[in-house]
Amino acid sequence: MRKVLFHLNCFEQGGAERVVSNLVNRLVKDDYEVIAATEWQGEVEFQLDEKVRRIHVGLQKADEGKGRVLKIWLRFHYLRALMKKERPDVVISFTRRPNYRALICALGTGIPVITAVRQDPKSYYNSPVDKILIPLLYRRAAGCVFQTKEQGESFPASLCKKSRIILNPVNHKYIGVSKPEEREKLVVHSGRLVDFKNQLMLLGAFLQVHEKHPDYILKIYGGDSFDGTKEKLEKFIEEHKAGDYMLLMGASDELEKELPKGAVYAFSSDYEGMPNALLEAMALGMPVVATDCPCGGPRTVITHEENGLLIPVGDEKALALALNRLIEDRVLAERLGDEARRISERINEAAILEQWKEYIEEILG
Repeated sequence: MRKVLFHLNCFEQGGAERVVSNLVNRLVKDDYEVIAATEWQGEVEFQLDEKVRRIHVGLQKADEGKGRVLKIWLRFHYLRALMKKERPDVVISFTRRPNYRALICALGTGIPVITAVRQDPKSYYNSPVDKILIPLLYRRAAGCVFQTKEQGESFPASLCKKSRIILNPVNHKYIGVSKPEEREKLVVHSGRLVDFKNQLMLLGAFLQVHEKHPDYILKIYGGDSFDGTKEKLEKFIEEHKAGDYMLLMGASDELEKELPKGAVYAFSSDYEGMPNALLEAMALGMPVVATDCPCGGPRTVITHEENGLLIPVGDEKALALALNRLIEDRVLAERLGDEARRISERINEAAILEQWKEYIEEILG
């Protein structure tokens, strides 16, 4: 039985956390021993299988009054102590800081580390510290899982040669959903209300759509990230007296029921890793308009005019034109949606699990 130790910050609801929770829950069903070592326990987290051993490796209560430098050292100490105690066959870390911690803590242990890069490196790995640590530490990784080819361009070539591109698995509830007999006059969007998803541009574009199609409504599904974006969206809607046709719906656990009602799905991000929301919409067979944002997530899964439409980042007019095009040409829209649904063959949970298992075994030789 393989013993795998995953390291990440927490299992609070987010893209990377969703991927890891799905992955660990399926691995334990395939007779892997799985340890999930996290920095903290979030308030609202994805549910883990009872066979997954959850271990806290962050600061303890007794550490609260200690100095900053000592606290940093303790974070590494607790993780390294766990590695040395458990002796996993491999450590798999997700996102920037956990990747650094795992690579440093594994030094001298002989335990291989597979890192997973989730974000756009040019936005998240661009500090002076990153410029030092990336060439110094990432070359020591046994391997790395990227979501797009473009992500790898910011990392050592030696790492890229032993890396693998693996997309995010989509929850099975988004796969095999029947197409509605008739779409409602809706443009839909899903995702946290956060600055980089640029929902503000989507509101501006939809103003133009509404001028031409006043019977259409925009529904944005997503929880507040508390970065001020929700307030900006609410102010825009109020200033344009658009409350009747621009609706902030909040978070929903039934997107697989709500999204397919829409005529078009709009994706407006300025940058992303591999956006789960976009993959879910495609798996549901939605006609999609998406920004061609770095680090290449949308263009990895969308071929323009074949299974969706790609537009330049931040181009409000292009977004409005593309939305109007799919509203007006329903034959094209449904053809794109039918082709988009085929992504399910690549991103269902079983297919992604097999890719991870194959890569783990390849790294372990």
